[in-house]
Amino acid sequence: MPLVIKMSPVNRFRLICGTAALAAIVLGIILLNHNESRADRQSTDDAYVRADMTVVVPQVTGLITQLSVQENQAVNAGDLLLRIDDRDSKILLDTAQAKLASADATVASLHGALERQNSEIAQARATLDISGASLRLAQTNKARFENLASDGSGTLLAAQQADAESRVQRASQAKASASLRSAEQQTKILLAELAKAEAAWDTANAEVAAARLTLSRTQILAPTAGVVAQRRARFGGYARVGEPLLTLVPLDALYVEASFRETQLARVQIGQPVEIVIDALPGVLLKGRVESLGPASGVSFSPIAPHNATGNFTKIVQRLPVRIALSSAQKDIERLRVGMSVRPEIAID
Repeated sequence: MPLVIKMSPVNRFRLICGTAALAAIVLGIILLNHNESRADRQSTDDAYVRADMTVVVPQVTGLITQLSVQENQAVNAGDLLLRIDDRDSKILLDTAQAKLASADATVASLHGALERQNSEIAQARATLDISGASLRLAQTNKARFENLASDGSGTLLAAQQADAESRVQRASQAKASASLRSAEQQTKILLAELAKAEAAWDTANAEVAAARLTLSRTQILAPTAGVVAQRRARFGGYARVGEPLLTLVPLDALYVEASFRETQLARVQIGQPVEIVIDALPGVLLKGRVESLGPASGVSFSPIAPHNATGNFTKIVQRLPVRIALSSAQKDIERLRVGMSVRPEIAID
């Protein structure tokens, strides 16, 4: 006859509690010693929809005279967003253009002066050649009349006249030579003035370019396509350099930024497929792929670094950002908005 051990309700309860506690301890040991990087799928709740938003700031100061967009309005790249009062900029441009015209006239005048000076140099050289020929003739006549006077064939007066003519022609040649040197020196002076005028022209031209650039900056165009958000600009308001006027959110270039525990990333690689569940859109499942893995954990960029060299150190598992690109041609992507919470699940190869 088999032996039947009867247990009281209290003992039975104690046995059940002990078994449950032992099972919980064993399960805890298994979980604590389990390497989660071996899992075939890795997921996280710490993930959000992101976009590379563009903050539009003015580069000139002035009153806003035209506002062409409203909050939540979609715009294309190159669309006019707003216009800043451009009257001061136009005055600066007119002044710069007048200065450039004056510099251009000065340069043209000096070019004309140089051409005229080249003609004067050519004339001075011709005069010098004529003086040289006349001097040689006078010297020949002087020698001839002196010889005639010495042997009595000629008069002393003729010899003296020939000597005087020789002196006159020598002086005339010296004068022509001095005129040539003066003309050549004047050319150097004109060339120096031309270089100075051309430098002034370059400066004036740069001022015109700067004035045109300033004028163009009074008209603010959309640098990229997107939806207008955080519109601080108001008609009649005052725009200041560097102060944000509005933000453009490119809803056609959304991505997911997920923070995975470092213990999950051992087998995560770029290009692996991802399934994404959106908290705000029940029943919607989007596809994507791992685009890149962050170079550092979030705490690494903290302005106040954690100090772990203490006696009360507690190890904390770090999280690293993973960027997930959304696959195109998914109609539900249009329903996404920046900041939405999502749950991505990476399929490990």
